[in-house]
Amino acid sequence: MSELTLTVMRLGFLAVLWLFVIVAVQVIRSDLFGTRVTQRGSRREAARPQPSGRQQTRQQARQQAAPPQQRGQQGGGRRGRNAPTKLVVTEGTLTGTTVALQGQTITLGRAHDSTIVLDDDYASSRHARIYPDQNGQWIIEDLGSTNGTYLDRSRLTTPTPIPLGAPIRIGKTAIELRK
Repeated sequence: MSELTLTVMRLGFLAVLWLFVIVAVQVIRSDLFGTRVTQRGSRREAARPQPSGRQQTRQQARQQAAPPQQRGQQGGGRRGRNAPTKLVVTEGTLTGTTVALQGQTITLGRAHDSTIVLDDDYASSRHARIYPDQNGQWIIEDLGSTNGTYLDRSRLTTPTPIPLGAPIRIGKTAIELRK
């Protein structure tokens, strides 16, 4: 082999070795700090042109003209007398933590942008989410976690309604919906 061929092969091998090191560092970094997630809606709203004053007035008039039932349901559905008002952590490192239920989606996991950040080796970075449906019922959904999400001792495979007071278990952490 010529000296030029041998040098090119050495440089190619060195480039592949550095590529491997860079990819390995990125994988370790994403495992430690989680992946960066951008909100879809915020990017769309920033790109969407703002309505003029006349268009805003029309939108406000439409909302005010809507029947009271529709105006109430725009905020996240109706609430019954036995509807839960808070999510309480009953076991684990966050015992006593309470999150008010205000119609927004609650995410659970190790990721720093989760609503409830779980410091648990058995929790995935994006483990589960809890959200309201149109009837005011709260639903829990496992987001493809490794160790699973349990509702009252049964492992979740599909989005499932949460009964009041039923324990939701993620690793060593237990969470309940309460009034």
